[in-house]
Amino acid sequence: ADLDELAGPRSAVTVGRMLMERPTEIECPHPMRFYGPLEEVQPGLAFVPFFANVTVLETGEGLVLVDCGGAGTQALYKQVRKWRPNAPIHTVIYTHGHLDHVLGVKTFEKEDKRRTRVVAHVNVRRRFNRYRLTRGYNGHINMRQFPHVTKPSWPANWREPDLEYENNLVLSIGGEELHLFHAVGETDDGTWVWIPERSTICSGDLFIWAFPNCGNPQKVQRYAQGWIDALLAMAAKKAAVLLPGHGPPITGLRNVERALKQTAAALQLLVSHTVEKMNAGWRLQDVVDSCPPVPAHLLNQPFLRPVYDEPEFVVRNCWRLWGGWWDGNPAHLHPASDEALGTEVATLAGGATVLAKRATQLANSSDKSWGQAKADLALAGHLAEFAIKAEPDNAAVRLAYRAVNEARSRHATSLMATNIYGHAARSVDGPAARL
Repeated sequence: ADLDELAGPRSAVTVGRMLMERPTEIECPHPMRFYGPLEEVQPGLAFVPFFANVTVLETGEGLVLVDCGGAGTQALYKQVRKWRPNAPIHTVIYTHGHLDHVLGVKTFEKEDKRRTRVVAHVNVRRRFNRYRLTRGYNGHINMRQFPHVTKPSWPANWREPDLEYENNLVLSIGGEELHLFHAVGETDDGTWVWIPERSTICSGDLFIWAFPNCGNPQKVQRYAQGWIDALLAMAAKKAAVLLPGHGPPITGLRNVERALKQTAAALQLLVSHTVEKMNAGWRLQDVVDSCPPVPAHLLNQPFLRPVYDEPEFVVRNCWRLWGGWWDGNPAHLHPASDEALGTEVATLAGGATVLAKRATQLANSSDKSWGQAKADLALAGHLAEFAIKAEPDNAAVRLAYRAVNEARSRHATSLMATNIYGHAARSVDGPAARL
C-alpha cells in the first residue's frame, strides 16, 4: 500500500508522546501494525513507521538507513525517495538479522542501480548461514506465527554485510557520527545505535512497544540478562529521542528513560525469580508455576503489553539458557512417544472420545475468572492432545481438538500463543500425520 494513504489523524511522534503521557486518550496500536508515512523527527533525521521501522539520517555523503524493512519495501523506498529524491544510500545498518529488518536493502540497490554499504555485527553472517541450513524449519515457523502465510516459505538469499564489528564501532559519515554497540537480547547479533549530536537512540528490537520478545517458543535462544544490560546502557545515554524497531518514536528525556528502565525492571523480576529457584534445585514447571505476575504498574504500561511475547515464555527461555533442555522431570528424560502416551491414557479413561469430551468441557470458559480459565484450558490442551494421538482419525476427537485449540487461541494475549494454537486448530483439516 501507499504509506501516505495510511496516515492517521496524528503523527507518529504525537502518538508516541500521547501514549507515554496521556495513554487514556488514545488507543494503543499493535506494534506490528503501526504503519504510516515518513516523518521528519529532526531536520535531516526521518522515521518511517513500517512493519519493522526504518530510520533515515541525511549526511554530507548520502543517506544512512538504520534497518531497511522486509517484504513490501517498494512503498518504503518511495517514501525515502519522496523525502530525498537524489541522495545516494551511503550505508545501511542492520540492527540484527531478522528478515523484516534486512530484506529491503535489495530493493534500494535495485531501484538505485548501485550497491550500498551494509554494516552489521559479525554474528549476522552466522545467522544467515543458519537460516540457509534450517530454511525449511523457519518456513514452518513463519507459517505458524503468521496465519496469512499459507505454506512454508523462507528466503534463500541474504544480503551479507560489507563491514562487520564485534563490540562497538564508530562511523563518521558526512559530518554525522554514529556509535554502534553490540547487544545480546532478542538475538545474539544485536546492534543499537547512538547518535550523540542528535541525542537519539535507534534501539532495533531491544524496544518494540510490547513485552520484550525474550521467550519466543519457536526461535533460538534469547538473552534476558543481556537485554537488561542493553536497556540500562541505552538509558545511561540520557537520550531525548528513542526510535524503536516497532511502534512509534518516544521523545523527551523522562519518557525515554522511563520506557527503557521499566522494561529492564520487568525483565529483571523474571530473571531473578528464575535464577533463585534454579539455584534451589527446582524443576522448570515449578519455577514457572511459582513465578509471581509482573506487577500491574509495569505490565499495564503501553509499552509492556504482552501482545507479542509473554512473561512465562521468558522464564522458560532463561531456563534453557542456564539449565539446558531437560526440565527436571525424570519422565521427560527418555519420554514415551506422544502416540503411546495418548493411547495409554485413553485406554485408562475409557476411550479417546471420553478424553475429548472432558477437554471440551474444560475449554468452556464461561463464568470463570481469567486465571481459572487459563488453568482449565491448559488441562484441556493436554487431554485433547492425548485424544488426538490415540485416535487421530476419530471425527469427534478432531472436532474437540479444533475447539480446544480455538478456545486457547481466543484466550491467549500474545501473538505467539494466539497463532500457535490457531495453527493447531487448523491442522485438523490436514492429514492425521501432521497432528
